[in-house]
Amino acid sequence: MSAHPLGSGDTRDVLVVGAGPVGLTAALALRAYGLPVTVLEAGPDGRQRPGSRAIFTHSQTLQILDRISPGLGAELYEHGVYWNTQRTFYGGKEVYAKTYPDPPAGVYPHFTSLPQVQIEAYLYARAVAAGVRFAWEQEVEQITTEDDGVTVTTAAGARWDAGYVVGADGSRSAVRKQIGARMEGGKDDGWYVVVDVAELDEPTLPRERHFHYAHPAVGGRNVLIVPFAGGYRVDLQLVDGDDPDELASPQGVRTWLDAVLPPGYAQRTTWVSTYQFLQLVAHDFADPHRRVLLAGEAAHLFAPFGARGLNSGVPDAEAAAIAIAAASRASGPAARTPVEAFALARRSAALFNRDAAGEALAHLRPDAATAAKVRDAAERAPADEAASVWLEKAPYGPRGVHRAETPYRY
Repeated sequence: MSAHPLGSGDTRDVLVVGAGPVGLTAALALRAYGLPVTVLEAGPDGRQRPGSRAIFTHSQTLQILDRISPGLGAELYEHGVYWNTQRTFYGGKEVYAKTYPDPPAGVYPHFTSLPQVQIEAYLYARAVAAGVRFAWEQEVEQITTEDDGVTVTTAAGARWDAGYVVGADGSRSAVRKQIGARMEGGKDDGWYVVVDVAELDEPTLPRERHFHYAHPAVGGRNVLIVPFAGGYRVDLQLVDGDDPDELASPQGVRTWLDAVLPPGYAQRTTWVSTYQFLQLVAHDFADPHRRVLLAGEAAHLFAPFGARGLNSGVPDAEAAAIAIAAASRASGPAARTPVEAFALARRSAALFNRDAAGEALAHLRPDAATAAKVRDAAERAPADEAASVWLEKAPYGPRGVHRAETPYRY
């Protein structure tokens, strides 16, 4: 069956699978090019997903959102948090501190920080206003591609025909599996506990980013504290022998949060999760017929250092829309060329980001030589500016960027 009357050729809807931030961005970008779009989402309308998750929206990401829906980037910036001050500690000693000036009027800061659920809400409202159609509870089960189009069949037996499909259905992507794209890379052995805490009615925690190497109050584990609109994210890096379930239990979380935050915050926990970080990139970002394009976590999974996930997923989505718009105006073999270019360029960007996040992981889970280098730098900092800056920057990966990818400064 088909939910909407279908025309022939390129008048068919483009299907976007997944109504997360990357899928919504792809749908908005496709509408900006005048293409009809239907979003298929496995979950129900109004679904609630817990946790802050992707909280950082980089300035270049805001600019992309403004391009595809004027004023959207400004809307996210207005409702997010920008913190100017960054502090880094080693064993309780401050080894780096810097406060950046506010950006000039009309210029975005390097990022804005707000929970993913809020990002999705703003994107969804824009998508509805732009004429994007949504079909809920459409779990993709099978995808068949040909040279001239795609057929998507859902678990409930619904059939959707399209000229092109954007797979933005996340880390367990059914679209990726159906087109035979292999994920290449590995998994970090270390565990992390990630906690959201709501802000107190009378805040006592400064709106600053604090990173602690070897925090003395939690047995020398690394701790990251980051503000976002409405609260803070706190990451605890576990050490060998730790039990993730125990440290993520209600009592475990209260114990270590009380040790690293001012009184009262441990009772304001709103979300707790445990992670082992994957470092994976699809071997191809499109199907063999060049009719299905992968974006976001359907195409790549990175450790979060440098906030490279959402902030590469949004460029993926815009690039997919540009490729589909160009392919839709072409005919015959020439229609493959824009999709080929998309797949090559976005996979290259993903490999860069995977490797950059991998460098950060290697710094945070160091071998003996790197651990000694960190200790030596901490002894010399902050008097030794080079050592101080290295301790601050290394946990987020290299500062170089891939082509148009946004720079990272955390």
